[in-house]
Amino acid sequence: MDENPVQEPLLLSKISVNKKSLFVSSVKWILTVLVWAIFAAWIGVIFLFPTQFGNELLVKYIHATSGNPLGITGSLFLVLSGPILVIAFLSIFHLIISGDEELKQKKSSKHPGVRLWTFPVLVDGPFGVVSAAEFIGILLFAVYVIWALYAYIIQSLNRVSEEDLTPMEEGIMFLKLMGGHLGSMGLYCMAFLFLPVARGSVLLRFINIPFEHATRYHVWLGHLTMVLFTLHGLLYIVGWAMQGNLLEKLLSWQAIGVAILPGVISLFAGLLMWVTSLPPVRKWNFELFFYTHQLYVVFVLGLALHVGDFIFSMAAGGIFLFVLDRFLRFCQSRRTVDIILAKTLPCGTVELVLSKPGNLRYNALSFVFLQIRELSWLQWHPFSVSSSPLDGKYHLSILIKVLGEWTGRLRGSIMDISELAEQPASPSQHRPKITASVEGPYGHEGPYHLMYENLILVAGGIGISPFLAILSDILHRVHEERPCLPRNILIVWAVKRSNEFPLLSTMDLESVCPYFYDKLNLEISIYVTRESNPPLEEGDIHNVTVTSVCPMSKGCGMSGLVGTGDSIWSGLYVISSTVGFVILLVILYRFYINPYSISTWWYKGLLFCGCMLASVVIFGGLVVGLWHLWEKKISAREEYDENRLKPGTVQHHEDTANLFQKNHTSITTIQYGSRPDFKEIFGSISEHWGYADVGVIICGPPTLECSVAREIRSRNLKRESHHPIFHFHSHSFDL
Repeated sequence: MDENPVQEPLLLSKISVNKKSLFVSSVKWILTVLVWAIFAAWIGVIFLFPTQFGNELLVKYIHATSGNPLGITGSLFLVLSGPILVIAFLSIFHLIISGDEELKQKKSSKHPGVRLWTFPVLVDGPFGVVSAAEFIGILLFAVYVIWALYAYIIQSLNRVSEEDLTPMEEGIMFLKLMGGHLGSMGLYCMAFLFLPVARGSVLLRFINIPFEHATRYHVWLGHLTMVLFTLHGLLYIVGWAMQGNLLEKLLSWQAIGVAILPGVISLFAGLLMWVTSLPPVRKWNFELFFYTHQLYVVFVLGLALHVGDFIFSMAAGGIFLFVLDRFLRFCQSRRTVDIILAKTLPCGTVELVLSKPGNLRYNALSFVFLQIRELSWLQWHPFSVSSSPLDGKYHLSILIKVLGEWTGRLRGSIMDISELAEQPASPSQHRPKITASVEGPYGHEGPYHLMYENLILVAGGIGISPFLAILSDILHRVHEERPCLPRNILIVWAVKRSNEFPLLSTMDLESVCPYFYDKLNLEISIYVTRESNPPLEEGDIHNVTVTSVCPMSKGCGMSGLVGTGDSIWSGLYVISSTVGFVILLVILYRFYINPYSISTWWYKGLLFCGCMLASVVIFGGLVVGLWHLWEKKISAREEYDENRLKPGTVQHHEDTANLFQKNHTSITTIQYGSRPDFKEIFGSISEHWGYADVGVIICGPPTLECSVAREIRSRNLKRESHHPIFHFHSHSFDL
């Protein structure tokens, strides 16, 4: 890399113009402090509950708040589910105030330093690559489990010692007491379990953790939750077996108290989801994992029937936010999306260009879920966006590597349509079609790839897709003089064979930013791992062409009804549904449950879930309907000027040889028969880039990710004063 700077970052003159007012900055700071204060208090309450002091405090609290319309249900809902909903409200206000800030206030740091969320602490192990911030979270849960188990064991032993029982009766009582305590611990974990899988969650947006990264937290919490619930059930089963009434208890469904049969059904559904989500089963049959995971409805509903309304309310906040997200996803995914262009490359990759409204918000780190109805009505597959938002106002592109049955059938359908399009149409001939629906875009709230002056992008195979979007985004910003920090960029791309090179040719660097090499230090290092020599003569190495190109207009632009889209509408949707939920609960208790003395636990749990769903459909549905009308009105106002992308007008390049050479030859080095040596790569960077923050983004298989993370950890721990600090970011996901 050239160690001489070529140009100062383009953040200079506009920073003062784009600064937020002192008032807005102060409000944002206050909201942030409030969010973390409420969160800390919520965690403190959960840690207190296993203690005797916590029990006494809870009794006093319930007694003091017993006058509320919901009784004990309202008291527990307020203290255990209320905080997460209040945090969601504050997050909404923060996001609305922030607006589309981009980089208006961002500068490169004059004093580079290690950050908890970008420093990999654990590299090898069951958790994968774990940052320092994630490690603190894991420790927090581990401390809670150990602390709660210790406190509950002491409580149970003291309780048993107070009774005059035989040794057998003491053992049975201890098992039941511990079974109940483990169940309550599982409920506390469930309060967090559904938060990471709400794809458009305002909470994830507030802390800038994208859904594809947060799913690993759902996996970790799922293991912990199911271990606790399984032990909860096993302890009761052993106790009932010792009493000699196991079958009678398992089939019981009493009106007052815990209904056991729904709990058995819920646990069985949870175990099915758990077992089929384990990596060996998931790799063997992904569809089995996907379909059994839809049993979460049985799992949650069975839990509500099992414990009743007031116990279920302890974990209802996170579940409610997930239901909100699921309903919005359902509304968005009903629309058929126009496929402007579909083409296949010789390396077994498909590129789709999808139509979108001009006001749909996303960034270069986003991804979408794609459904092709001719292939499956139930399967949704995630793909990174390979185009920058600045590439076109009315479209986005995705690259799809053919790796399995679904992607293989998609490529075959596109090629069949392309072949039939070249033949004369027959009135009786049935022509195949592709009907697409899209969920998203989802992803990072902030474009962190623009926050570093120095970037290293490490890709494996099709992992180059999001980096094409990043590179295009940076080039557009440099050319248009928009806020943009990166000026030194190194792309390290490991591929199996050289026939994957055309992926780089899907973007014309010169057309995006003429003479970009005068404004950026860009270098591309390609490693071909399964070829020892170039397969063709020099000059013909990239002489490959697109095998099919076809426009397919089968719908309209993707829907803007997405949680990561318009902050005002999505915030109004969450707030109105939550307020509506509370109103429905108050009406239910005041005019039905309390006047008619309804005391059946499982029935009240069912009514509680009914209010949850009704509030989302009625109150949330009203906002979604208005949102949809507003979206249609905005779309109608958009001018269809000459720059608008239409079917058949997408520029594509069939001569990828000339384009590749034009774009990349002067900045690209290719090594055959070797893998990237990250020790050498990072060592060279350390000497040339000096003392600075270097953002390292990885998109590839776990082995590649671990190799990079291991080298970053080693470099940061042993770095010299004049060497850079590397910041680890993973863009890999397995959904």
